[in-house]
Amino acid sequence: MPEVIEVPNQAELDRHFSAMGDSVDLINAIVAGTQMQRETAQERQDCIKRNVEHLELMIAKGWFNDRDLTAVNAAITAGNAYQAS
Repeated sequence: MPEVIEVPNQAELDRHFSAMGDSVDLINAIVAGTQMQRETAQERQDCIKRNVEHLELMIAKGWFNDRDLTAVNAAITAGNAYQAS
C-alpha cells in the first residue's frame, strides 16, 4: 500500500515557513556572534546543528518550492561552515 503524504494547509505552511525563518535568524546570529555568547562553544555548535537539520528536513519535504529559499540555503551553508570550524 503506498504511503499517504499529507500536505499542510496554507496556514500551516505559513507557520512552518515562519519557523524556518526563525532558524535562519538564529543560525545567522550565532555565526555573527550576536546570539548565545554566554553559552559554551559546544552549546552553540549543537544549536546550529539542530537548526540546520530542521531547515534541511523542511526543504526535503518539498512544500516550499514556490517560495524563495535563498536565505534558508545560505543559512544552511553558513551553519555547516560554522560546525566545520
